[in-house]
Amino acid sequence: MNKTIFKGTCTAAITPFTRDGIDYPAFKKQIDYQIAGGIDALCVLGTTGEAPTITDEEYDGIAKFARDTIAGRVKFILGSGSNCTKKAIEKSVLAQKIGADGLLVVTPYYNKCTQKGLVKYYNDICDNVDIPVLCYNVPARTGVNILPQTMAEIAEHKNIGGIKEACGNMEQICETARLIRGKTALYSGDDNLNLAMLSIGSMGLISVVSNIAPKEVGEVARLYFAGKNREATELQEKLLPLIDIMFCEVNPIPVKKAAELLGLGSGIVRAPLTELEDGHTAQMKEILKEYDFNIV
Repeated sequence: MNKTIFKGTCTAAITPFTRDGIDYPAFKKQIDYQIAGGIDALCVLGTTGEAPTITDEEYDGIAKFARDTIAGRVKFILGSGSNCTKKAIEKSVLAQKIGADGLLVVTPYYNKCTQKGLVKYYNDICDNVDIPVLCYNVPARTGVNILPQTMAEIAEHKNIGGIKEACGNMEQICETARLIRGKTALYSGDDNLNLAMLSIGSMGLISVVSNIAPKEVGEVARLYFAGKNREATELQEKLLPLIDIMFCEVNPIPVKKAAELLGLGSGIVRAPLTELEDGHTAQMKEILKEYDFNIV
């Protein structure tokens, strides 16, 4: 199998903002909260990190701050995808120089390419770096879907470290799992499907909900890998109401509000996103209370 980045649970980290920049004290608090919760890896500046709204200067600052704060305590994955291959290569090379353990590379969005174009996109990026690259398949956001046979071809490159699969189609995901088994790793990119993905051979989870509940989401994977399937199922089912409220509006709007309610930073999101609506905020508070979180 190609080199992989982590086994277990990775948090798709939010990026805390002030009204005019990055809230670095809150970012440190969040990173420390994740590591104290037993997370295995942190993915910075992916979808949940609002990467498309980040300037080049901010990207460099956020990445270096995350590297220094994580300080090797868990694996550090940095988002570097783009709808421009040249830009994705530049970001990937920079991420490697900064010290990322691996890259999360989303499919090209808006500039929709063919399946042949996807193979070339990932090969071109992998040819320019020496660290593992995770493909990120999220067609609901990008309009591009990595089909199973395409992923099998992409997986032939030695620098492909796996795929974060968030297409939501378990029939497709099962076929992808079959075709890449023994070549590269499969990771769940959908909190609702975490246990289902583990059952077909996922090496781990890349989670939004673990921003709020790193110990509990991580425990689902730990229990499953320990052969305690019943306990893993019970915990996943217990988490479902929390998972549902975290996606009541477009990610990361709800999870940033939850972080604010727990004292981990503000709920500020960058336009065109807007902060969580009042009705959903009220529901969020009730559910967090049911899980015994302390709301500040």
